[in-house]
Amino acid sequence: MSKSKESITFKGRNDQVLSGVIEYPIDQSPYAFAIFAHCFTCGKNISTVRRITQSLTQSGIAVLRFDFTGIGDSDGSFEKTNFQSNLHDIISAYHFLSENYQAPELIVGHSLGGTAAIGAALELPEIKAIVSIAAPAKPAHVTNLMDHKLDEIKDEGKADIIIGQRTFKIEKQFIEDLKKHDFLPNLKRLKRPLLLLHSPQDKIVGIENAAEIYQHAHHPKSFITLDGADHMISDAKHAQYVGELIGTWVTKYIPRPEIKTLKTDHQVVASSQKENGFTTLVQVGKHKIIADEPSDVGGHDYGPSPYELLSSALATCTAMTVKMYADRKDWPLEECRVHINHEKKHAEDSISSNAKIDTFLRSVEFIGNLDKKQRERLLEIANKCPVHRTLESQIIRIETKLL
Repeated sequence: MSKSKESITFKGRNDQVLSGVIEYPIDQSPYAFAIFAHCFTCGKNISTVRRITQSLTQSGIAVLRFDFTGIGDSDGSFEKTNFQSNLHDIISAYHFLSENYQAPELIVGHSLGGTAAIGAALELPEIKAIVSIAAPAKPAHVTNLMDHKLDEIKDEGKADIIIGQRTFKIEKQFIEDLKKHDFLPNLKRLKRPLLLLHSPQDKIVGIENAAEIYQHAHHPKSFITLDGADHMISDAKHAQYVGELIGTWVTKYIPRPEIKTLKTDHQVVASSQKENGFTTLVQVGKHKIIADEPSDVGGHDYGPSPYELLSSALATCTAMTVKMYADRKDWPLEECRVHINHEKKHAEDSISSNAKIDTFLRSVEFIGNLDKKQRERLLEIANKCPVHRTLESQIIRIETKLL
């Protein structure tokens, strides 16, 4: 299989090492990169982040999800961090991708990470689109989680807070830093596409926060309700829906590149370019196909291999031929499934003990209310399909010339 994800590290503020994972589309090269900022105290590996990220990659976007300083696998002490350090971490992630992969064009953030995504985008004019999921309008909203400890933090300078069955030490500087940040007055100057996703059933960050952000933001801005979802988007179906929504919405502002059309006077043309390795664009009449090799032989596995395409030709021709015969006979064939395996076997009648011949192992399923004689006849017809005859022909000729 092709590489679906890659563990990476990069340096944040004060040279602390931050840990991340880049999720890739499994069937194509990414046409854009994105950054995902997780919620307060959550981390890159919580199910919500993973599910949304994986769903988003299906649209062709590679996504970097990472742990903020002091969280998960990243260096640093959480109690010494604050909202400002989160902004620095996102900006560091942006520069890491820009220098080592390609500049990210999309920032997605969940909960406080959504607020941080908006704040970071204000400092990164190259970002083309921003998505905020269940985000508070102001960072200070997070203090609602620690109301019962605010007096202790004020008097003692710090306190232990239990969030999601984990204990975090919160310092006074963290609370003071949250109060310093209010992006609402600056949203008018963002002037870039902003998508707000929020559930009316969110009991942690009320939907009025999305309304407040929307009111202050400049067009183009969009709001989509996540009806039925909780704050953490804990239901897998909701998380997948969020990823699919983002993938569709963002194509308006980060268009997918058009697949290059190959010009030819022939039936088929294949183009393999140096920078793409084995990945090959194939034009078959008006249809486009991507061919490749598996990753274990140096390919990206973005499409079928040449022999898989050859096996596909045999399988499809078999199915079409059988169906055409059954239709002509008015037989109740509901479906024909053809399974093909290709391998090289030793030739039993060869003088050389090392000689091998290409062997296509074909298994055929006939689904429908057919009797034994009908099934046997259809199996005979399967052996008469044109591609079968071509492959078994002893007089195939391939002529090659230089254009």
